[in-house]
Amino acid sequence: MDENRQTGSELPGDVSRPLRGKRILVTRTKAQSEAITTQLESLGATVVHCPTIEIIPPSSWEPLDDAIARINEYNWLVFTSSNAVRYFFARLNVAYDKRDIALGSQRICAIGPATAAAITEEGAPVHVTAADSVGEGALQAIIEAAGGDQNLKGLRILLPRARAAREFLPAALRNLGAHVDAVEAYRTIKPKIDSDNIFRLFTESSIDAVTFTSSSTVKNFAELAGLTDLSDLLSGIVVACIGPVTADTAAAHGLKQVVQPAEFNSSALVDALVAAIGSES
Repeated sequence: MDENRQTGSELPGDVSRPLRGKRILVTRTKAQSEAITTQLESLGATVVHCPTIEIIPPSSWEPLDDAIARINEYNWLVFTSSNAVRYFFARLNVAYDKRDIALGSQRICAIGPATAAAITEEGAPVHVTAADSVGEGALQAIIEAAGGDQNLKGLRILLPRARAAREFLPAALRNLGAHVDAVEAYRTIKPKIDSDNIFRLFTESSIDAVTFTSSSTVKNFAELAGLTDLSDLLSGIVVACIGPVTADTAAAHGLKQVVQPAEFNSSALVDALVAAIGSES
């Protein structure tokens, strides 16, 4: 866990920093939450990181490497997270000396703007970006880009993803006739954090809001705290969930009143927090 403190003068009437004086807990590491951390800090918030998931390589590289060896067989590449992008391109770069030999004929879809940015940083094109970081939004974006669900029949789609992931998107694409290879590119595990450290965050300082960006962050936070019901621990604290799937998981842990953004991505999540606890609210 680490904390980033704001410095410099802050005028009481500075409306450009509506989160000044607010302490916001982000349940990802600083490296894994750079975009949302930067946004929150630019708005005056003090960000406290309490990582509840750790990203590690897959249990075996063989399935991903096999898919990459057949990369030209695919019509679409669909990335659900920046982690999937990072691990996929790391292995692609090992297999191919020249990127244009591997990529060129496929259309690339990114779920969420952060994923799209990660693909662009790898020097690859992004043909479709689903605004929402959920499978339902990606499905609709792919259908629209293909010119209708009837045009998905027979297409071959590679979906590099986490070992533990929702089955909605690959199942929905298969139901429309696409051939989908959902391949493990990385794993998420629960880091080792003493529960006392979790409670100390709330007893020794004032936390105004907590952000959850996936169901795993909620589940692991509860497990690390040793609690099934988080309602007492987070009583009086604004809970912000990136989308309905994460919100459902939060509700299962006693957090029924949560803030959700209009679009399911980190930038919109920050906007929702400003609306909920910002000085302009």
